[in-house]
Amino acid sequence: MASTLKNKQVATNVYEQVHHVSRDKRGQVMGTRGGFRGCTVWFTGLSGAGKTTISFALEEYLCHRGIPSYSLDGDNLRKGLNKNLGFTQEDREENIRRVSEVSKLFADGGVVCLTSFISPYAKDRDQARKVHEDNGLKFFEIYVDTSLDVCESRDVKGLYKKARAGLIKGFTGIDSKYEAPERPDLVIHGGKDGIDICVQDVVKLLQAHEIIPQSAVESVKELFVPADKVEIARQEAEALPCLNITKLDTQWLQVLSEGWASPLNGFMREEEFLQCQHFGCLLDVSTDTTSINGTVNALRRKVQNIRKSARCGFT
Repeated sequence: MASTLKNKQVATNVYEQVHHVSRDKRGQVMGTRGGFRGCTVWFTGLSGAGKTTISFALEEYLCHRGIPSYSLDGDNLRKGLNKNLGFTQEDREENIRRVSEVSKLFADGGVVCLTSFISPYAKDRDQARKVHEDNGLKFFEIYVDTSLDVCESRDVKGLYKKARAGLIKGFTGIDSKYEAPERPDLVIHGGKDGIDICVQDVVKLLQAHEIIPQSAVESVKELFVPADKVEIARQEAEALPCLNITKLDTQWLQVLSEGWASPLNGFMREEEFLQCQHFGCLLDVSTDTTSINGTVNALRRKVQNIRKSARCGFT
């Protein structure tokens, strides 16, 4: 048992098999947004910090917007895959090792995998990141920074009370250490901010890394600079290269750069123009145009047939 709990390859004559379906292809058929979005969002923190609550809320947020997501919860996995593991340091390491491998498979399948585990040891979390990055997958460590006092005051499962009474040994935060992340991708203050704020913080992170498209978050793109960022934007603009243009040129530049009308994202392209011409609306405003291309090609063929008929004298 001890040898299998270490990060060693025990089985022999085992060879990795290469999938026939690429990640790009999976991205085309997974969800309704298109594009490969597979990654792992790893929530870590004390028991009662709010990891699972935030994870489940984020899962619901993503799925409602057509982005495949699944939450792996510590208790749930210990009822199945990891039910033969206890809470010794060796068992905890093996617990996280298994979760790392499972979440990697979810991410490779194009799913945004959300994991909620105390994962108290930094080296185990670092190994989880390595497992993903070695396979070209994005990994985000989210530290749910909720104080021990707040976690203990919640004590939904009554575990802190049992740990204080000596009924549970090796309980993280009481008689077992928790190694807080030194450089997490995001810190969430679970004891201060509400669920919605915490979810939006993660959403912004995923947006910044192009996991969540802008179109999945808001239907109207705000073109104005927020009041608290005007000065920063002005300083940035003054540092940019300058080109003198006329007032008319400026007006046309504004029309084009704003995309004519929200939710157009920047300059209008042929696909968007054809949709507006023939349907009076945009069929898809996500970054992926796979679902549009068939319609556009059909429209092109229809126009070509009309022109051909006109040349032959038909109306």
